[in-house]
Amino acid sequence: EHGYNSCCLKGGMHVGTHMDAPYHMIADGAFMSDMPVAQFFGRGRLIDARGKAHVTKDLLDGIALAQGDIVLVLTGWYKKFGAPDYYDGFPEIAPAFAEHIAACGVAVLGLDTPSPDNAPFPIHKILLSKNVLIVENANNLGELVGVERFDVSAAPAKFQWDAAPVRVVAHVKA
Repeated sequence: EHGYNSCCLKGGMHVGTHMDAPYHMIADGAFMSDMPVAQFFGRGRLIDARGKAHVTKDLLDGIALAQGDIVLVLTGWYKKFGAPDYYDGFPEIAPAFAEHIAACGVAVLGLDTPSPDNAPFPIHKILLSKNVLIVENANNLGELVGVERFDVSAAPAKFQWDAAPVRVVAHVKA
């Protein structure tokens, strides 16, 4: 009628691929809009956890992590997205894994599962208290198997909320 389209967004921020900000689990934590833009871009590190019931620290053996890295954990669970059991029995992150990546200064942990853990959410609290942002419901991480060098862009919408939709893109280097 007026020569343009206009859409409305209504819904929760924890649907589809999204990023959790510290405020999600930390009372005085930062909102997504407070996070520095530089944190959304970094060297990618793929952790292959396919077939594992838990993502344990030993999966990091031989992987040098540095300040600002973006760690992506491939479990293959994303293939169940939309299935009735997607939220049940997914591989969880072990506390020692979370503590190690936080101590290394990792900027973002990306997962192809709906969460790094279940209630009472100790892994969320370990990571978010150290400003390690969490991407949940990532997909197609299997495309990175065998890729030695890649960078990741994971820029969420700039909302003053506890999470935001995010598009995660891996930039493969020659």
